Amino acid sequence: MDKAIPIFRDWVPDWLVKVFLFLLILPSTVLFFLPMANVAAAAGYYGAEPADIQFSVALFYAGYVGFYSLERRFFRFVATKEYFIIFTFLQIITTLICYKTNELYVFFPVRFFQGMLFSSSVNLSLSLMFSRLKSERAREVSFSVFFGLLLCALPFNNLVTANLIDSFNFNIVYKGAVFSYLPCLVLLLISMNNTRLNVRFPLSKLDWQSFTMYSIMLCIVGYICIYGQEYYWLNDLRIRYAVIVLFGLMLVFLVRQKSMKRPYIDLNIFRFRNFYVGLIVLFVMYISRFASGITNNFFSGVLGFDPMHVSYINVTNLLGLILGVIIACCLTIQKQSVRMIWFPGFSLLLIYYCIMFFLFDIQADEQNYLLPLFIQGLGIGLIMVPAIVYAISSVPAIIGSSASAVCLAIRFVGFCASIAIINYAELYGKSKHFNSFQDRISIDDPIVKASLKTHSTGLMSKGFLNQSGAIKASGKLLIKRVEKQGTLRFAMDYYEFMAIMLIVILLLIAVFPHLNKTVLYLRSKRLAPA
Repeated sequence: MDKAIPIFRDWVPDWLVKVFLFLLILPSTVLFFLPMANVAAAAGYYGAEPADIQFSVALFYAGYVGFYSLERRFFRFVATKEYFIIFTFLQIITTLICYKTNELYVFFPVRFFQGMLFSSSVNLSLSLMFSRLKSERAREVSFSVFFGLLLCALPFNNLVTANLIDSFNFNIVYKGAVFSYLPCLVLLLISMNNTRLNVRFPLSKLDWQSFTMYSIMLCIVGYICIYGQEYYWLNDLRIRYAVIVLFGLMLVFLVRQKSMKRPYIDLNIFRFRNFYVGLIVLFVMYISRFASGITNNFFSGVLGFDPMHVSYINVTNLLGLILGVIIACCLTIQKQSVRMIWFPGFSLLLIYYCIMFFLFDIQADEQNYLLPLFIQGLGIGLIMVPAIVYAISSVPAIIGSSASAVCLAIRFVGFCASIAIINYAELYGKSKHFNSFQDRISIDDPIVKASLKTHSTGLMSKGFLNQSGAIKASGKLLIKRVEKQGTLRFAMDYYEFMAIMLIVILLLIAVFPHLNKTVLYLRSKRLAPA
């Protein structure tokens, strides 16, 4: 930054600049996973299915991933203050549209565009904020703050919006987001100078073709992963055509990148072994991260907790995430080997899954789940930033932006894949265990008879006047209990699978000698918080 012509006016202190920029990123980060704050409420408001709500988040993610590489051209073309004002004003408009509409054909494209705007706000805000830190730790801190915000977005959204959604329509959260942008816009107008961070670079020869192909591929990946199970995968023509179009676009995209002088994504990053290791760790971490949704479903579906209660329980998970990111940042700044960070992180995740395996029960004390949720957050926080820094630093600085873009893409794929795996495992796991319980339940079984009698007697004591009606209702209660048992068994099976996968990852980390000598550092002096 040019000290002679500062971006912010002289009367604005440094600490206020950082707080202001942090507040500017926060509303956009909240919008990221906002539809998943209460999937049932969002689905009811839009008259949609839960899969549609998940797809809206995937579209936001796809817009962010697809526009990341192209955004740099706009970043270098528009002056800083103008750029801030433009995308903040556009964010207000798109959020207002989300507040006003309940039609999916309007909501979906707006969500994609919001992802593009999120890419702009993140890159510019963090570039300004952390250019004021000491050079040897600015990039590490910037990565930690940004990814810490992303990790905390989902539990933070649940905590903040639970009461609002319970008291009003779902779209009230978008109204709140609109008003949260206005103070930032006013502060932008009065506190910033008309200067730019970079030399003006014209917008000629924008590679919009690669952006279009790349974004379509990402949207198709999200569509296949989220709707695949519902449509029975390749048995459905829609999924089949989506797969064919995906592979066709991928082939054209790769050929195009190889033939271009300035590719949208430089494929030379895939020549480095350590880059593959970083991508694998990121992918596994994202699969592990979103598996915690099964725990939330267990809280609400089996234990009967309302969304507000679930959000309060997840406060410990939020604290674990924050602490994990802080510890990982400190270890990265101290140039610790990556093995000393990853191994404890994945070990904590393994402990979490092992503990939760034994805590799944039809009745439980909520206090028992606070420590496991904290451990899970701590493990994820330890892994996230070091994995991204490791992957980006494994390639030359000149192609570091392409490495950042691919790391972002693999996190998107991990998010979509986790949904696909959970949907697949849930369908077959629940049905397998339900059928297994059903085969062992007979009306002549003394235990079943005793259970039905207990339920019918209890129902009659609470107002059922008709004995036959009480018997029918007790049968439905028995079926509901069997369904809960199926949910429990599915959750236990899935967490057992996750524990086995983490053991394999830990063994690979332990036996891979290069990791013990690898010290985390960022080669590029340019902030690239993918």
